[in-house]
Amino acid sequence: MSFIAKIHVLKRDCGLDDDTYRDLLHRETGKRSSADMSETERRKVISVLEGLKPAANPYGRATGKFAGKLQALWIAGYNLGVIKNRSDKAMIAFLKRQTGLDHFRFLQDAGDADKAIDALKAILRRETGNDGLFRKDQSLPPAYNDFRFQICLHIWSELIRKDAAPAATMTSYLAGKTAKELPADFSDQEWIEVQNDLGRLLRASV
Repeated sequence: MSFIAKIHVLKRDCGLDDDTYRDLLHRETGKRSSADMSETERRKVISVLEGLKPAANPYGRATGKFAGKLQALWIAGYNLGVIKNRSDKAMIAFLKRQTGLDHFRFLQDAGDADKAIDALKAILRRETGNDGLFRKDQSLPPAYNDFRFQICLHIWSELIRKDAAPAATMTSYLAGKTAKELPADFSDQEWIEVQNDLGRLLRASV
């Protein structure tokens, strides 16, 4: 399969509409068509799209009222370098072990979902050594109370420690990835992309 064909397969698998897809191409390469890219640029786009693609799961994606919150937190753990398998199957098995609850309960029941979410947050704090993750402190600027920013900041600090940061500062990196100066202006999709990109860099630095 050619790189261009693979890009289009991944676009479909990620469920991207044409405008979102072309904005992603432009953000990553400065070009709005894969036909105009070099092979290196196409490889970069493939890597980004693979990070957005839902993980394969023989049980299908987890469903339920609280599945989205748990999936987002699980992928955060993957990007933080704590979780090694990002699939929903691994998430469900892990949470069943931690909570003793059947998956239909923590995916459907509010009280049980809160128990699973709190357990996972506690594990991520412990394993990263960052007790401030997923906590809010009203004495700090609003960005620091955004869990997505907290995740990026922690990964960035790890990349700095490993001498693997992709830019001089996280501010310049985020601006380059999103073409926006303020994190408050980032779309949900942009937050997903920067977290996944930083997670890939962290995993590659090991």
